Amino acid sequence: MNMKENILIDKSIDFAARIIKLQRYLIKDKKESIISKQIVRSGTSIGANINEANYGQSKADFISKLHISLKETAETEYWLRLLVKSELLTNEEGESLLKDCLEIKRVLISSINTAKKNNN
Repeated sequence: MNMKENILIDKSIDFAARIIKLQRYLIKDKKESIISKQIVRSGTSIGANINEANYGQSKADFISKLHISLKETAETEYWLRLLVKSELLTNEEGESLLKDCLEIKRVLISSINTAKKNNN
């Protein structure tokens, strides 16, 4: 496991914890359950797939798991934008989470590109 994957795991765990807290807030304070279930699934799946990628059977398996994680990141980004647009989150609350989500997305893209380059 290289340094970039360590950073990804740490950031994705921290982000997943924030998403779980967001779900609690949405259910308790906003009485919203549908979107909160979706975002907790996608937001926690990011790190689970990153962690699983590090135990892949091959470089192709590693890349595939990171791609799944990237898709989950894109879905989480969508739900965050929807929560802000529907005023279930303030711009400030949404931007903080979105910033973390987009940072993970950038590192994932970089990791995928590096892994593909090293695989050829």
